[in-house]
Amino acid sequence: MSTLPQSGRGTVELSIAPRAASDDDEQPFADSSGNGGGVGPTGRAWRHIPEPSLLNGHGPAKILAVCNQKGGVGKTTSTINLGAALTEFGRRVLLVDFDPQGALSVGLGIPAHQLDRTIYNVLIERSVGIHDVVIRTCVEDMDLLPSNIDLSAAEVQLVTEVGREHTLVRTLRPIIDEYDYILVDCQPSLGLLTVNALTAADGVLIPLECEFFSLRGVALLIDTIEKVKDRLNPKLDITGILATMFDPRTLHSREVMARVVEAFGETVFDTVINRTVRFPETTVAGEPITTWAPRSAGAKAYRQLAREVIAR
Repeated sequence: MSTLPQSGRGTVELSIAPRAASDDDEQPFADSSGNGGGVGPTGRAWRHIPEPSLLNGHGPAKILAVCNQKGGVGKTTSTINLGAALTEFGRRVLLVDFDPQGALSVGLGIPAHQLDRTIYNVLIERSVGIHDVVIRTCVEDMDLLPSNIDLSAAEVQLVTEVGREHTLVRTLRPIIDEYDYILVDCQPSLGLLTVNALTAADGVLIPLECEFFSLRGVALLIDTIEKVKDRLNPKLDITGILATMFDPRTLHSREVMARVVEAFGETVFDTVINRTVRFPETTVAGEPITTWAPRSAGAKAYRQLAREVIAR
């Protein structure tokens, strides 16, 4: 048993005690049409999500940090596919690979280890501008600020810098008006790079694997977000919590989902990302699921998530 902080309501108990399955456990989840009605995988009725409006121009961008200190919860997959889905609604998107592992770059078919310039050079070298490093992806209107192992040195080099927590926001400032969304894929830690991402962000999107050990770590992340908001970035807020790797066939996944909704309420997106073999395939293909398998359930889910993100 564990507890998570709930704003204004003390703590919420998160118990994953086993219980006997009932007939209700076997009921299928309704699909979302974006028009509300029916019960979704969160156990709530689907909320009405309006059709995204058309844009007359682009910018200034809303910066979202895709963050969770636990690895393997779908941060990179969600960053790529949410970004691609947003472009289908006429949004210009910049993806920022802020993880030294460079998984975001590799997931888009970019050989990050062969690049001469990455986000590391923009952060550390004053002679390198962000426009020198941003590259186009296979998705129209979605660009990438790539990364590779060089970025691991930045965390050490920035320690002695004045205003080190604001390095990323200064880096992004020249292009903020060129995009509608900037999605920052954070590394699986709560170190200086992640604090930089949170300091630059308008909101945080938290992918949360529907597994108990993932649930336990959210309290620490929420605490870090609150400290950054209090000390460095007053505008920072949690845009939403995205349940990933959900398996509706297992009681455990549904129990975790119920506790997440109980703890965070309306903050939890209605959209839920199910486990599927399609996502590993897209990594090998080097493109988003929205183009690799556009009619798949995963592609439809990320389009629905894009609608929710725009609505918020």
